Amino acid sequence: MDFNVKRLAADAGTFLSRAVQFTEEKLGQAEKTELDAHLEKLLIRAESTKQWTEKIMKQTEVLLQPNPNVRLEEFVYEKLEKKVPTRMNNHELLGQSMIESGNEFGPGTAYGNALIKCGETEKQIGGAEREFIQSAAINFLTPFRNFLEGDFKTILKERKLLQVKRLDLDAAKTRLKKARMADARAAEVTEAEQELKMTQSEFDRQAEITRLLLEGVSSTHAHHLRCLNDFVEAETTYYAQCYHYMVDLQKQLGSFPTSFSNNNQSSVSGGASISVPTIPMSASLPSVSAGRSSSSASVGFSELRSSNGSRKARVLYDYDAGNSSELSLLADEVIVVSSVPGMDSDWLMGERGSQKGKVPITYLELLN
Repeated sequence: MDFNVKRLAADAGTFLSRAVQFTEEKLGQAEKTELDAHLEKLLIRAESTKQWTEKIMKQTEVLLQPNPNVRLEEFVYEKLEKKVPTRMNNHELLGQSMIESGNEFGPGTAYGNALIKCGETEKQIGGAEREFIQSAAINFLTPFRNFLEGDFKTILKERKLLQVKRLDLDAAKTRLKKARMADARAAEVTEAEQELKMTQSEFDRQAEITRLLLEGVSSTHAHHLRCLNDFVEAETTYYAQCYHYMVDLQKQLGSFPTSFSNNNQSSVSGGASISVPTIPMSASLPSVSAGRSSSSASVGFSELRSSNGSRKARVLYDYDAGNSSELSLLADEVIVVSSVPGMDSDWLMGERGSQKGKVPITYLELLN
C-alpha cells in the first residue's frame, strides 16, 4: 500500500509538472523544444493523408450507395457484426418492373417484348453494379479504412507520447536552469542534470519511433496507389459491361417497329381488337447501309401514297396478321403494295396473288 501511495504521488507530480510546462509555453514564459524540420514535415504529411483518406472514403461510399439511410443501416450492421440483408438495387427493381409489365402487356406484342428485353438488360446492369460495389468495397474502401483505424491510430498514440516526452524534457531543462541560477547545492544540480539526460534520451527514442512510423506513410501511399488502380479497373469493367449490355439491347430494339400508335388508336375506336406487329428474335437486324437509306425509303413511300399507284416491295421480317384485315408476311418474299385513301400512313395495302390485306411499312423495302 505504501508503494502505491508513493507511485501515485510521483505520477501526480509528473502530471502537474507537465501541466505547468504546457501552460508556461502557451503564455510564452518557458522555452519549447522544437521538433526537427524533417519530423515536422512527416507529421504534416501524415495528417494530410488522414484528412484526404477520410474525404475520399466518404465520397466513394456516397458514389457506391447514394441513399444515406441505407448507408446508415449498413454501418449499424457492420458495428453489430451482422450480415447486411440482401436487397435489389435500383437497376434490378426497374428491370423487374419492366419484365412484369411486359408479361402483363403480352410477350407476343412488340411493346411487351421490348419491355422484357429492357428489363433483362437492367437486371444485367444491376448485377454488374453489385459486382463493382463489392470489388470497390474489398479492394479500395477496406484498405483505406484499415489505415485510418489501424496505422494512423498508432501514429496518433506515438505522437501524443512524443508530446509528453517533450514536455518532460522541457520541464527538466527548466528545473536545471533554475537550479543553476539559484546557486543550489551541487547535489541538486547533479540530480537535475541526470534528470535532463534521462528525459533527453527518452525524447530522442520516442522521436525515432515516431519518425519510423511516419516514414511508413510512404508505404501507405504506395499501397493506396495499388488500391486505386484496382478501383479504376473495377470501374472500367463495370462501365464496359454496361456499354456492352446497352449496345446489345439497342441492336435488339432496332429491329422493333416503333410507329403503330395511330393505327392502334383507330382500331380501338372502331371496336376491333388491338394488333401490334411482333418480330421473332431470330429475325436479322437491318444493315447499317439500310439504316442510312431510311430517309430515301421514306421518300419512296411518300411518293407511292401521293401517286395512288402500286410498287413491288421485299418483306424484311416475318409478320403474323393480327386480324382478318391484315396480311401475314414471310421474310424475303416480294409482294405488291399500294396506297388506299384514308388508310393510316404507317400501313399500305399488300397483295400476294389472290390474298390481300394491310401490311406495316416498317416491314417493307420498296424495290425499283
